[in-house]
Amino acid sequence: MIRVMNVIGSMGLAVAVRPCCRLFVAHIFTRCPGQYCLRSLPHSRSSAGWVGTAVAQSKGGAPFSARQVSDSVGPLSGTVPGAEKAFERIVVPDHTEAKHLVVESAVPLKEKKAAKVEVKRVEDKEQAEETKGKDVSESKKEAWRLLKNAVVSYCGSPVGTMAANDPFAELLNYDQVFIRDFVPSALAFLLKGETEIVRNFLLHTLQLQSWEKTVDCYSPGQGLMPASFKVRNIPKGNKGEFEEVLDPDFGESAIGRVAPVDSGLWWIILLRAYGKITGDYALQQRIDVQTGIRLILNLCLSDGFDMFPTLLVTDGSCMIDRRMGIHGHPLEIQALFYGALRCSREMIVSSDGSKSLLRAINNRLSALSFHIREYYWADMKKVNEIYRYKTEEYSQDAINKFNIYPEQIPHWLVDWIPEKGGYFIGNLQPAHMDFRFFSLGNLWAISSSLATPWQAEGILDLIEDKWNDLVGTMPLKICYPAIEDEEWQITTGSDPKNTPWSYHNGGSWPTLMWQFTLACIKMGRPELARKAISVAEKRLSKEKWPEYYDAPTGRFIGKQSRLYQTWTVAGFLTSKLLTENPGMASMLTFDEDLELLEGCACSLIKSPRTKCSRNVAKSHVFL
Repeated sequence: MIRVMNVIGSMGLAVAVRPCCRLFVAHIFTRCPGQYCLRSLPHSRSSAGWVGTAVAQSKGGAPFSARQVSDSVGPLSGTVPGAEKAFERIVVPDHTEAKHLVVESAVPLKEKKAAKVEVKRVEDKEQAEETKGKDVSESKKEAWRLLKNAVVSYCGSPVGTMAANDPFAELLNYDQVFIRDFVPSALAFLLKGETEIVRNFLLHTLQLQSWEKTVDCYSPGQGLMPASFKVRNIPKGNKGEFEEVLDPDFGESAIGRVAPVDSGLWWIILLRAYGKITGDYALQQRIDVQTGIRLILNLCLSDGFDMFPTLLVTDGSCMIDRRMGIHGHPLEIQALFYGALRCSREMIVSSDGSKSLLRAINNRLSALSFHIREYYWADMKKVNEIYRYKTEEYSQDAINKFNIYPEQIPHWLVDWIPEKGGYFIGNLQPAHMDFRFFSLGNLWAISSSLATPWQAEGILDLIEDKWNDLVGTMPLKICYPAIEDEEWQITTGSDPKNTPWSYHNGGSWPTLMWQFTLACIKMGRPELARKAISVAEKRLSKEKWPEYYDAPTGRFIGKQSRLYQTWTVAGFLTSKLLTENPGMASMLTFDEDLELLEGCACSLIKSPRTKCSRNVAKSHVFL
């Protein structure tokens, strides 16, 4: 006999549970606050038809609401405020009078002909510049329209943007709101002064944090944030009415069933950005928000068997959500972890109850910054040092602490590493260094000041030096180089989507532009960002805003790339907004915190076995 129990979850919702099984009932979903949102389900119409119509109306047509491109959303409340003003055409001055004066001047016939040729050349140049200006304006205008059309509403309020609006591909889960995907969309809205959608997103995902999460009878920690959520219509009664509910995915439906480690970290980072840009710090101080931050940190700061301050995660737990050999301590997770810790330290309300948590945050920040700066950094000098490593050192004073064998240095790196500049390697574990360059981790290390100032400069120097490899015809490589042949077979399990120079395996992702722009502005090198944006702007609109690009230089649209990918659109817009108003970048970045280098936990332990190279870390800052 099977016993069935009614359990009241942490959100006060009745959930029917039995051993090793969760019954699917309408009441397990998050409902609209207050009263139900009841409405009749509209007549079915394919998303391809709706989006095709929206795209067809891009030239002067009325804006479409998100509800027209997905049955999972409610009505939008008008268009984006100030959109008309933002879409004003660029006016080029008329130079007709100048032309008239030159042509009618009394000069010999030969010189007059030369003058006409020169005037024609000037006119052609001006016309080209005017056309270029219109193209740029139209690209930005189209991007805002696509971003608004991607908005998902819940009970009449915007709560996020769907991953893609591709009318030519199967939906799968691309009609859901992903936490990591929404971050560039949120920043674009915030920088434009539209804050409601971001506030709603933060609060609704916080509500989903306490959801019951079970995969094969096992439940992860309560603080886990979902990878995504979908607005579903659940039948209500027998009158053809429907109720809108939020349905989260914590990885139990994802390919590989991997929990999204980065979702909670991105949520904390976005929460701080919302407060900085809007000045609405009251949201951060709410009890439920403070509790949400603590739950995420409890997962990240919990004790385990690891000897290192870095987070130990499995493959596929971040933006690279398929098997790509990043299990262990991938740089992307460590950079986001560091950024989330610094954000949390600012936002946690100081009290007697939070002292121990703040102390744990400071200790982890100190240890993590030293570990990454010291052991993940690779430049010509460091690679040469590894090349001469002695191995099998059993000593407290060992130089080769992770027992790295020099034979691990890949052949491509020998000629690729420049004399000037360097980068953080992709992963570090005992007897293993992943020397691939991962863009997101390196760029976020700059923005969060996980990298020292000279290391941050070195990363940008390397990107500039290896521009053809890392930017090419479409910014920005998610990782470099691609793994090929037998290594690809072993590392990816012969994944047909991650073939060499495609998708996560050396593909080019335009959404990474906003993080590149942020890092460049912070380091006082906005010209690099503008150069990358210019490269992308020539292609994105014409090629329907693809998710990613393939080939070593990004010449081809990805073979399985979705079109009208929302975070491609949002990454472009956020990059443009940041370059137009560079002062806003300071609200999204961190400066070097020298106090972290003084807060080493080793100084509290009086033991001859405890050795710390804290002075080395300090010297890095001032080099």
